[in-house]
Amino acid sequence: MIIRIDNIKLNIGEKEDKLLSIARKKLGSRLKQFNIVKKSLDARDKNNIFWVYSVTASDEERTEEPAFEKIGNPQTVAIIGAGPAGLFCAIRLIDHGFTPVIIERGEAVEYRKPTCEKFFSKRILDENSNVQFGEGGAGTFSDGKLNTQTHSGFNKSVLEIFHKFGAPEEILYLNKPHIGSDKLYTVLQNMRAYVLENGGQYLFNTKFIGFNQKNGNLQSITLQNTITGEKSELRTDVAVLALGHSARDTFTMLNNCGIEMQAREFAVGVRIEHLTSEIGKAQYGKRYIDLPAADYKLVSHAHERTVFTFCMCPGGVVVPSASEAGGVVTNGMSMYARDGVNSNSALMVQLKKEDFGGNDLFAGMRFQQKIERLAFEAGGRDYRAPVQLYKDFAVNRVSGRFGEVVPTYSAGCKFAPLNEVLPSVVTDALRTAIPDMGKRLKGFDCSDAILTGVESRFSSPVKIVRNENCESVTVSGLYPCGEGSGYSGGITSSSADGLKVAEKIFEKYKNH
Repeated sequence: MIIRIDNIKLNIGEKEDKLLSIARKKLGSRLKQFNIVKKSLDARDKNNIFWVYSVTASDEERTEEPAFEKIGNPQTVAIIGAGPAGLFCAIRLIDHGFTPVIIERGEAVEYRKPTCEKFFSKRILDENSNVQFGEGGAGTFSDGKLNTQTHSGFNKSVLEIFHKFGAPEEILYLNKPHIGSDKLYTVLQNMRAYVLENGGQYLFNTKFIGFNQKNGNLQSITLQNTITGEKSELRTDVAVLALGHSARDTFTMLNNCGIEMQAREFAVGVRIEHLTSEIGKAQYGKRYIDLPAADYKLVSHAHERTVFTFCMCPGGVVVPSASEAGGVVTNGMSMYARDGVNSNSALMVQLKKEDFGGNDLFAGMRFQQKIERLAFEAGGRDYRAPVQLYKDFAVNRVSGRFGEVVPTYSAGCKFAPLNEVLPSVVTDALRTAIPDMGKRLKGFDCSDAILTGVESRFSSPVKIVRNENCESVTVSGLYPCGEGSGYSGGITSSSADGLKVAEKIFEKYKNH
């Protein structure tokens, strides 16, 4: 017998042992399994904040998960990209008996981390291994947020797989789960060990530069070592395109090869930073000190272009995230503890195609590059980021000094007018939205809030068209997957799409 008990309330500081006591009262000595299945914070009344739980209890022993059906004739599958989509595709393919080869232009995470830190501190950029490229993808240098608005049937499996490879158990039940960048490093290494132990391969510092096809069927892919320049060919009739949203050169190559693609609308903006303590006070009142760093999610329709917050990093930092020379890109990152002085979020303006050049396939990509290069110029041409205090941005005035909020962008900042970096449709929308958001979150529009430009890699500006079996409509055997191909946005949805594509590959080849 399995019972579920919902709406259990615990006061702040009350121990979770009480949950087990409640389950024992229901089942007594028959209790053999106990699980927390949901945990969320109810802070609607700042004078009465509490945790809300749902738990399950059972008098049955835990049963093993059913084994996956194995393919009869295992074959090599090339997975291009070691971000969430590619890695989860590889894990599920191994479950089904395939032997994946993961091809990644960047470095393994233990080498990628110091390469990125060199850029953060010394502004020395490696265009193949950076915050966008390398093992784990862009999500490695983020908050490791696993909450999603998608409703894929694979979302639960994503959380279970992350936990299997070392993520905290709480991600299985927290309302807004996160791993933290510091813990993601270990999770990625554990995933790699599993892939290698089960016959898979990793080709780091290796770039996908072309493919060969015959009669519309994939025959092989062409690779190039990013260090030596040496080219090679990998014969395979299955390749997963888990490219990530920043593989602009690869998008261009695929288009030149006739792969059907579509332009997509996307969003651009800035990072906005506040004191973590002030966000905590606004969300939780005087109890903020006893609670985890507060988050928020805001949307404004006060301007004709929707403005929204994204990738909110409580207690985090703004990260230098360029992948191309001569451009400045920002992202947000926080560790598991989320104990930094500042909190930050992407503050995004949703664009329409007419804002960046219409239906031309790469108009959006060129638009992103343009504002990144303008940010580079405004920051002093050395990867410092242009910044403005909100009070100065509101009246289009160059800031002179920081107030209570000190920027966390480690490559350095330079005061500059953001209206010279971003088009007026974006700056006008931000000027309208920030005070509107301040009506719902006290202090969001505080004078000393820092705006750092630019946040330009919200999503891929193109979509690689695929059919109902997740194959390219142009070449059979190519499987567009994840955020870079236009089918997800964020760690969880990208991972789920990787699982989906793996299942489609298995369905196609299981009877071969």
